[in-house]
Amino acid sequence: MKTMYSRLRGMADLVPAEIAPWQALERRVREAAHAYGYGELRTPLIESTALFARAIGESTDVVEKEMYSFPDRKGESLSLRPENTAGCVRAAIENGLLQPGSVNRIFYIGPMFRYERPQLGRQRQFHQAGAEAYGLSGPAIEAELILMSARLWEALGIREAVQLELNTLGTPEDRARYREKLVAHLESCRDALDEDSLRRLDRNPLRVLDSKNPDMADVIAAAPALRDSLSDEALRHFDTLREQLAANGVESIENPRLVRGLDYYSHTVFEWTTDRLGSQSAVCAGGRYDGLIEQMGKADMPGVGWAMGLERVVALMDALDAAPSPAVPDVFVIGADEVPASDMLALAESLRTALPGRAVVHNTAGGSWKSQFRKADKSGARYAVVVGADEHAAGTVTLKPLGGGEQETLTRDALKARLSARLAAALGETGDG
Repeated sequence: MKTMYSRLRGMADLVPAEIAPWQALERRVREAAHAYGYGELRTPLIESTALFARAIGESTDVVEKEMYSFPDRKGESLSLRPENTAGCVRAAIENGLLQPGSVNRIFYIGPMFRYERPQLGRQRQFHQAGAEAYGLSGPAIEAELILMSARLWEALGIREAVQLELNTLGTPEDRARYREKLVAHLESCRDALDEDSLRRLDRNPLRVLDSKNPDMADVIAAAPALRDSLSDEALRHFDTLREQLAANGVESIENPRLVRGLDYYSHTVFEWTTDRLGSQSAVCAGGRYDGLIEQMGKADMPGVGWAMGLERVVALMDALDAAPSPAVPDVFVIGADEVPASDMLALAESLRTALPGRAVVHNTAGGSWKSQFRKADKSGARYAVVVGADEHAAGTVTLKPLGGGEQETLTRDALKARLSARLAAALGETGDG
C-alpha cells in the first residue's frame, strides 16, 4: 500500500512477523554477556565528529566517505555513530569506569549508521552487538571474548557455518618496520593500484591489504608478509592465543591479509566468517586496541573487543533454518455480543495475571462466532476461551483446543489452573523456540 511517505533508502522497518529472530539473537547476546560477567553500556546515537575522526582514523573509508555528519546550531560537527568502540571508550573514561587497576567488561546492542550502497546484510542504518574489555593485556582476555562469541554461535544453532580467522598486527613499532617494506612494494606496483589504494598509499598503506577489489589480488598476494616484521614477543602473544583457543575447542585459520578497516587495532585482529551469505562473509570482527584508550586520554589502559552485525547474523540464521518462528498468542478470548465488554476485559486481565509470560489476546471487536473463531485460528493460538450468554449467566467458560481435541466447560478459577498446566505441558513438548 502506498503512503504519503516512504522510508529512506537503506533504512529498514522490522515488522512483528519478522522480529522473532532479532529478539532471539538479542536475548542470546545478553545471556552470553551475563555468563561472562559483562555489563550493558548504552551510549548516545550522536557524538562529536572529532571523536570518530580521532579514534577510527581520518584516512579510513568510514570517516572519509560513510559518516552521517552535520553541524548543530552552534556550528559544532556532530555524527551519527558509525561504530561503538570509540563511544564506549569515551563513556568509560567520562563516567569514571577505568580506575587504576580496574578490569571492566561491557557489552552493547544498538543501531549504527553509515552512508554506503545498501545490500544484503548491509544497510545505512544497521545494528551491532559488541563486547569490550578494558585493563587486561594478555592473550587470555582475547581468548575469552572469542570463546564468548563461539558460545553465542552454539546457542543460535549456527556454529557449523562460521569459521574463525586470526591475524596479528604486532606493536606500533612492528608496523612501522613493515610499513616501509609495504610502501616500497606498492610503489613498485603503482601502475596497478586502483584509486582507493593510491589514496591509502601515503596515509594508511596497510589498508591496501584490506581491498576487496579483485583487480588488486595479485598486488596484495605479492606483498611482503607482515609476520616477517613482527617481534618475538608479538609472535608469542599470537601463538599463545591460538593455543588457548584450540585447547578450548575453537580452531582458527591464520589469515595474514586480515588487517581490519579501522586504525585503532594492534596485536590480535579476528573475524568470524561464513560462506553462506555470498560476498558479505564477515559476521563478527574485532581485536585489540591498546593505543586507543591512551589516545583518548587514559594512559596505560589496554582494550580489546568485538562487534557483530545483527543483520548478517539474522540472515545466516534464516539461511540455516535456525531462526525461530514468529511469536503467536497462547490464548484467544472470545465473547458473545450479549456479554458486557467490561466482563470480557476483566476475564482477559485475570488470565494475564494468572499466566505470567503467556500471551492472551482478547477479541475486542466482537462479531459473529464464525468470524471470531476465524480470527482465533488465524492467530495461531493454542486455545480459545469462549464466553457465550449461557456461560456468562452460569459463571463458566468453554476451553477449546484450537488444534483439535475435546472442549470442556470450567469455572473461571478452574480455567486458570487448567490452562497453566496445559500450556506448561505444551512448552515441555515443543521447547522455548
